[in-house]
Amino acid sequence: MVRSMSEGVSREEGGETEAEADFGFRKVPRIAKSRLVRDVFDRVATRYDLMNDLMSGGVHRLWKGAMIDWLAPRPGQRLLDVAGGTGDIAFRLLARTRGQAEIVVCDINEAMVRIGRDRGLDRGLVGGIDWVCGDAQAIPLASRSVDAYTIAFGLRNVTDIDHALREARRVLRPGGRFLCLEFSRVTVPLLTALYDRYSFTVIPWIGEIVAGNREAYRYLVESIRQFPAQEALAARIGNAGFGRVSVRNLSGGIAALHSAWRL
Repeated sequence: MVRSMSEGVSREEGGETEAEADFGFRKVPRIAKSRLVRDVFDRVATRYDLMNDLMSGGVHRLWKGAMIDWLAPRPGQRLLDVAGGTGDIAFRLLARTRGQAEIVVCDINEAMVRIGRDRGLDRGLVGGIDWVCGDAQAIPLASRSVDAYTIAFGLRNVTDIDHALREARRVLRPGGRFLCLEFSRVTVPLLTALYDRYSFTVIPWIGEIVAGNREAYRYLVESIRQFPAQEALAARIGNAGFGRVSVRNLSGGIAALHSAWRL
């Protein structure tokens, strides 16, 4: 069952007074961004995982494996995966803990959550994962209630990154772990031009052919370029109250892992 939840921290969307937010390379009213992002993922939900494989040549699976390895989840923990509607991270967490952890998936997009739940049922999973439709900026969980918080390729889509980071800290228990996997800045000079050309030409083309939506994948590429670089994101994580912030680049900085602790 997918639960749609609105309880938790009450707030105005965006949490700031600025009137506009980035939506790819466009400026949109802050109050509209969340709806626009949901619309993007509604349109691509059924092809989302296939597109990830095609766009990355399957490398996203290695990146996600690296995140689980660094987290090293243990049986008995309560683990929260945010913006993980299709279940890719949750299924890995469940396997790594031998089905002995409590896993919560929280995603604002109901279509993605339903796909994840159905994938779980197809695998014979009738328990172990709680599927929740909720906002990363107002997580419908109690404060200090989870041992680890993961988010993979979702932070750049929230309206207010800093508020989402504070929410992550709020739900973590003291000593809890935060891990973010996100596209970042390429650190290999010779790779930059090639990566840009691939991103702005090949990825939208694949999106049109496979998912029937070029514009959705153009937005996703643009959102990567608007997202803070490794060092800037690390500083914002620290400003949200986390300690022991560290970064690992993956594939020459195409993606990066940020780790931090609620101390």
